[in-house]
Amino acid sequence: MYGRILSKSIRISGSLTSGAIIGIFYHESRRRIRVNDGKSVDLNDRERTILRYVVQDFIETATPVGSRFISKKHEGELGLSSASIRNVLSDLEGLGYIDHPHTSAGRVPTDLGYRFYLDSLMATARLSETEKQSIRENLDSAEEVEEFLQESSRLLGRISRQLCVVTSPQFNTGVFEKLEVVQISGNRIMVIISIKSGLVRTIMMEVASEIPREKLEELSRFLNERLSGLTLQQIRESFVDRVKDAQGEQTGLIRLFIDSVDKLFVPPRTDRLHIGGTETIVQQPEFMNPKDFRSVIELLSSEEIIIHVLQKHEAGLGDVTVTVGRENDDEKLQPYSVITTRYGLGEVTGMIGMLGPKRMPYDRIIPLVDYVAKTISEMFSSSTR
Repeated sequence: MYGRILSKSIRISGSLTSGAIIGIFYHESRRRIRVNDGKSVDLNDRERTILRYVVQDFIETATPVGSRFISKKHEGELGLSSASIRNVLSDLEGLGYIDHPHTSAGRVPTDLGYRFYLDSLMATARLSETEKQSIRENLDSAEEVEEFLQESSRLLGRISRQLCVVTSPQFNTGVFEKLEVVQISGNRIMVIISIKSGLVRTIMMEVASEIPREKLEELSRFLNERLSGLTLQQIRESFVDRVKDAQGEQTGLIRLFIDSVDKLFVPPRTDRLHIGGTETIVQQPEFMNPKDFRSVIELLSSEEIIIHVLQKHEAGLGDVTVTVGRENDDEKLQPYSVITTRYGLGEVTGMIGMLGPKRMPYDRIIPLVDYVAKTISEMFSSSTR
């Protein structure tokens, strides 16, 4: 178990609603993308506008979007007849950006259409100052690291109505700061390992008999000298060589530490994942079909798949990545989109992942995930000062 007390006041505010996010900005520059046949294609302004409406309206309604619907809803902006819009939709379908399911006259975005929308058409939303304050107040209610991360996943899941996963910090990448050994009872000791980001891990160990305090302090000093400046992963890999000249010490603790190196310097996998939004994602229209509902439940129960997904996304601090449909390698994830980013606790990092239908409101969720990741990093940073 590892954790840290966060020195913060306890305040809980009401839940947020994604509809309150304001501040829309639109970037009109043309960009080139590659379609499935490998040829580079430019969309003209009319095609770009119609594609943007198809994606946005499908995200909003979960219903295939037809030319008549677009003409009526965006009449004041477009000034195009239903027939003209229908011709553009036909061209976009021919280019692979949209498709029509079954015999429906309406269109839905393809993975390629979503990708073009994300890269070139999407308006970027901003959180209001009220929402930012509410997020921080919700997160302020937690005091321990794991509680803090669990609250982050719940908060993101509740606001976004998607599945949110927050991983615990990668403790093994942290730089060792110090180790203390404390006698708890006649045959039990507690090893306290601190890393420079401020995280602390405690491990309980059994010993043959009570060990004098001065011996425990001597052992702590010896190990602190030998292990200073190394990451926990480096310590795990080289521990035996670093203490081989002391294996014969009388208490037997060095031998015990050698035999328990994985227990000491590799964090357990329990509590690695904090999942929020399970009660809301299954309410999405995509999961009304019993077969699709079962598939997402199976996905939720597979920790290995979720970990694999997050590990495949090497987003750096401050970066948000999005993979859509078939851009996900795992076949079970191809009906979904995945949004990921990292938060930082000093030199250690953890990941935030958002998983949901491809028809998710990217313009609101991307800045939301980004802000929560930055807030986690800032709160941990301020709590160690």
